[in-house]
Amino acid sequence: MKRIVYKEDNIEIKVIKNILDNDGIIVYPTDTVYGVAASINSIKGLKKVYEAKERNFKSPLIALLSKVEYIEKIAVIDKKQKELINILAKNFWPGALTIILNKKNNVPDIMVSNGLTVGIRIPALKLAQDIIESVGGILPTTSANISGERTPKSYDELNEKFIDRVDLIVDGGETPLGVESTILDLTKDNPTILREGAIKKEEIEKLIGKL
Repeated sequence: MKRIVYKEDNIEIKVIKNILDNDGIIVYPTDTVYGVAASINSIKGLKKVYEAKERNFKSPLIALLSKVEYIEKIAVIDKKQKELINILAKNFWPGALTIILNKKNNVPDIMVSNGLTVGIRIPALKLAQDIIESVGGILPTTSANISGERTPKSYDELNEKFIDRVDLIVDGGETPLGVESTILDLTKDNPTILREGAIKKEEIEKLIGKL
């Protein structure tokens, strides 16, 4: 089985979980674009993600979470960051905001390019949340495309060569946004936008001040 077409309340979560638990990689829809993912507990699976994308190991994956409370499983958060996260989460999560935080030691080095930080986001799509929750609430993910190519917003936009490199594709139709997330770095004294995507800088500044 290579492709599962999603129907409301009829997604084969156990099949997906089994693939991820056994070093496989999947393509699945998020609210922004289609992502390719592997278990955070599978170094072999994480390597497969990079190989499928023809991507060097200098570009980190982000962690998609199913619930806000899972952040502290993989990130170190101080009092100031916690206050900012509470404000941002209330207004933008689930949604298209990725927050960069200092990582805990249980985050695999390969996932974050041997760096000290990890990107975290909660997608605003129930299907994605259900898949992520099935494997413990944390799923390392990146866009489901060969590096440098267009990011896919639907199954039909997936590269055929890329399809051949993954174990399973969850076809959930076209993604609601079709635009990548905004990335906000909270690890410095002053929060910094690293990439402006679906959420604009001005929207964030209204809540937490000038960036």
